[in-house]
Amino acid sequence: MGEIHLAVRFTCSSLLNMMHMYSQPLLPKMHYIYPLTVSQLDNLRHQATHIVSMRLSRAEPPLRKEIVEYMLDVGSHMWSMRRSKANVFRIMGVLGGLIAIGKWFDQICNWKNPITTVLIHILFLILVLYPELILPTIFLYLFLIGVWYYRWRPRHPPHMDTRLSCADNAHPDELDEEFDTFPTSRPPDIVRMRYDRLRSIAGRIQTVVGDLATQGERLQSLLSWRDPRATALFVFFCLIAAIALYVTPFQVVALVTGFYVLRHPRFRHKLPSTPLNFFRRLPARTDLYNNNILV
Repeated sequence: MGEIHLAVRFTCSSLLNMMHMYSQPLLPKMHYIYPLTVSQLDNLRHQATHIVSMRLSRAEPPLRKEIVEYMLDVGSHMWSMRRSKANVFRIMGVLGGLIAIGKWFDQICNWKNPITTVLIHILFLILVLYPELILPTIFLYLFLIGVWYYRWRPRHPPHMDTRLSCADNAHPDELDEEFDTFPTSRPPDIVRMRYDRLRSIAGRIQTVVGDLATQGERLQSLLSWRDPRATALFVFFCLIAAIALYVTPFQVVALVTGFYVLRHPRFRHKLPSTPLNFFRRLPARTDLYNNNILV
């Protein structure tokens, strides 16, 4: 007995029609005119899964309901340590380019490579004196990046990436947690261990969310007069800045700001800047609620 390998290749008869499809909405028009609620979408998804599972259960050979639900990714909204780590790594991969640009800009500001920094000064000066070149330069740069990466374009269809989904190094307990039922059917000791682990992860997320809320509340406190001295200083600064920016040409302001940001490390100091110190001293609402509730 041998094996038959089938290869399916999708092609299009008209390239223009294929390009036109990229501008069309993904879903029917009625979905955008009369959008469904989240509960209705969940109900329709459940009904579609039930219909498909009932249809395939009568096929030959029959497929069990659990297999169909797994293939349709019914439990994608359930908590999974493996999927959470995979999503974090995906976000890190997306933000990797921005992080690399930030590190490169920090090297430019610290004059790690003086030749590159001087070239950036010249480019910045040209863009400020001729602002009509900013958008063409950005799109030309994106075009060159796309042409440069053309040589490393994918030559074959993508396959399942076990490293991307963190399936190659998943812990057995993480897999057991992912295949657990809802409600759980595991012993209390295992549930307690997973609960403590989830509390540890949620505590870190809670800290990050709290820090973001604190920074947002400090921004709001600039004009809320909760700290009268800070708000008075900020309002007076805004008045002076409005007058100065009105009488000063924009190109001069841009040049002074850019050269100040790119100044030599000899003219820098390691202490935080005055605006940052002012911002960190603004009041937040963290002192208005209790972090620890004693009963």
